[in-house]
Amino acid sequence: MNLKLFFSPYAVPKTYPANSLGGNITSQTSDNFDIAKMDMAIVGITENRGTSAEGVNMAANKVREKLYALKRGSAGYRITDLGNLNNGPELEESQARLREVCEFLMAYNVIPLIIGGSQEMALGQYRAYESHDRLVSVMNVDAKLDMEEEGETSKAFLTGLLTHQPNYLFSYNHLAYQSYLVDAQALGAIDKLYFESKRLGELRDDIQEAEPLIRLADMLSFDVSAIRSADAPGAADPQAFGLTAEEACQITWYAGMNDKLSSISISEFSGTKDDDYGKTASVVATMVWYFIEGFYNRKDNGHFDSDNYLKYVVSMEGTDDTLEFYKSKLSDKWWMVVTYGQGHAERAFIPCSYNDYTGATHGDFPERWIQAQGKLV
Repeated sequence: MNLKLFFSPYAVPKTYPANSLGGNITSQTSDNFDIAKMDMAIVGITENRGTSAEGVNMAANKVREKLYALKRGSAGYRITDLGNLNNGPELEESQARLREVCEFLMAYNVIPLIIGGSQEMALGQYRAYESHDRLVSVMNVDAKLDMEEEGETSKAFLTGLLTHQPNYLFSYNHLAYQSYLVDAQALGAIDKLYFESKRLGELRDDIQEAEPLIRLADMLSFDVSAIRSADAPGAADPQAFGLTAEEACQITWYAGMNDKLSSISISEFSGTKDDDYGKTASVVATMVWYFIEGFYNRKDNGHFDSDNYLKYVVSMEGTDDTLEFYKSKLSDKWWMVVTYGQGHAERAFIPCSYNDYTGATHGDFPERWIQAQGKLV
């Protein structure tokens, strides 16, 4: 694929010092550009035909202005900025172009880091997994469940994802929804499919409990409107209540550390609604920074038979059942084994928390284990 045909390059406004992120990002117009040598690629989105919110087409460049100025970490970065994806004649064509680009990048094990536009563009991100010969898991961070039957296509993003054919969705999980913004029937439909969702209040109580859900994901879609308007006044659909900027960065840090995650998108930021200081652009840029740092701190390889993992077997009181748990010596993260198929011959390793393990030692089957059984049977 000739990536230059798909993108308009970002015109870097100045030269950045070597200790900044901007000084360590390679443009695809550079003489030494080689996509096969990259770890992740920034993809700007300017498509705005799926929403009435103004300014989402400006978001990618607004975020870049803040992102490039941030200081680099200690890792040896291999990051490229491909520029802004050229829009197609129709919205669906823009989604198809994003799908094609994501497919190409992931074939080289390069993570698409998609910034800007409205959230329905994440359907192109999701459809890039269609060529993968396995089921995939999706994590969505959003104050709402976008399953509206009328109105903007960005408000029906989730419907498009759940009804897409062919169906290769193993798991859909939702973080930070606000009950007064969500239709109870839509939430019930999610539960019946054995998908997991966490209210904003649940995350506020213990955001670390969201980490296993994030670790399950192959792709992440983050709606900036999930962040409270005090921290993100430039959200396309600003909400008085929501995640703090710190909590949003914690989520992207977890996503970066997830060895399984292979694409991320951050959407629904209006460049025209932001304050004079570019507060929302700074928040999104910092979220991206934490994702990058999380990526370069990945530790687990999923080889559970290696010496890097401890195995725990829990006998469930009153039954003949046992549950297997694994703990990583490198990251202290936990997994549990779910058996399925004829004769329970197949084994799946499901991310879980220490609380799931301690609950099992007290005779309680973890809710995640029950949900996984429902999906795998």
